[in-house]
Amino acid sequence: MDRDWRADLDAWLEPFLAGLGHKAQRSMCPAYIAGLIGPGDRKSIQPIAARTGEVPYDRLHHFVNTGGWDSAPLEAALWRHADRLVGGPRSWLIVDDTALPKKGTHSVGVAP
Repeated sequence: MDRDWRADLDAWLEPFLAGLGHKAQRSMCPAYIAGLIGPGDRKSIQPIAARTGEVPYDRLHHFVNTGGWDSAPLEAALWRHADRLVGGPRSWLIVDDTALPKKGTHSVGVAP
């Protein structure tokens, strides 16, 4: 993976990582996010761990499945970041993920 891309991701994630309470969560989050948005078709835990080689499968699995955290600090960081991007007293940010392409032929909502 391109190191400049990862440096940009790490910089972007920095305010969100501050909201994670545990050191292990702060170290696992960038690897997981990079696996989700990086190359590769399969985005489940095992393929991500195998592709990146950064973290072992069991640690990534633990982060995703048992890593409970308070979402309020993460949401506050997201609101601050969104406000910087589209801010202003009369601005709105609408996220509509219904247009994302889907794969397969048998699931509801699969693109023709």
